[in-house]
Amino acid sequence: MTETISGCPGMKGIILAGGGGTRLRPLTGTLSKQLLPVYNKPMIYYPLSVLMLGGINEILIISTPDHILEQFSGCWRRVRLGLDITYAESPSPRGIAQALTIGSDHIGNSPVALILGDNIFHGPGFSSVLQGSIRHLDGCVLFGYPVSDPGRYGVGEIDRDGLLLSLEEKPVRPRSNLAVTGLYLYDNDVVDIAKNIRPSARGELEITDVNKVYLEQRRARLIELGHGFAWLDMGTHDSLLQASQYVQLLEQRQGVRIACVEEIALRMGFINADELYLLGCELGNSGYGSYLMEVASHAGAA
Repeated sequence: MTETISGCPGMKGIILAGGGGTRLRPLTGTLSKQLLPVYNKPMIYYPLSVLMLGGINEILIISTPDHILEQFSGCWRRVRLGLDITYAESPSPRGIAQALTIGSDHIGNSPVALILGDNIFHGPGFSSVLQGSIRHLDGCVLFGYPVSDPGRYGVGEIDRDGLLLSLEEKPVRPRSNLAVTGLYLYDNDVVDIAKNIRPSARGELEITDVNKVYLEQRRARLIELGHGFAWLDMGTHDSLLQASQYVQLLEQRQGVRIACVEEIALRMGFINADELYLLGCELGNSGYGSYLMEVASHAGAA
């Protein structure tokens, strides 16, 4: 039987899948960016898989009104993953932190994990790091990735224990090379914090301003995603192609599926082996469906 990893009940998840995907036009002329294919799966499978690996099964997807009912609900209609997926509209993009105000009812009195809908996280031991961060959450946890051009990103500086010392958005003289990625863990205080930050000059609710409140309270940590880890942002045609090539290379070399949400649902105990086998059958003669049935059989499907 497949070993079930203990989840982290109580934390809610939010995937911010808003925006018009203007940098990916004409691909996004009729299709949401988060439903574009990244090798053999829709883009949104990748952030969804991260939340699932954290043991989170109550997930809100925030997108634009013309994409929600038409596309996202249909995407999951055939995928029974043991998840409670709901949807909310973002009429116009007003910054990442807007997701926390739109999703305040979904969050309720719980902590929350917020992830951007065009990010890929992949690396050894990531699920253990993520689950440990959730279990010991006190304030906020960010994830940093070393980059060669930190001036293009929000940049975090940490002490040797991972406590966040400074946070700057696109600094001229960066204090570190750690770019803040699109995955954020917050305790429930974030709901009030997000509601009380002032919009920027562009009228946006900046996630950096939310994080700085935790920084000032000395309750912000940043975990460095080190060697052997990949963080990919799929916001341009080139980065979308590079992400597809990365997934293709690893899957073909290692014989496993990256961000296979059905397999992760089994691993996390959201569904059982028989349910996984049926999901594989529904995908017909595709290689993806055959993979699911093989995993289910090894896990004891009848």
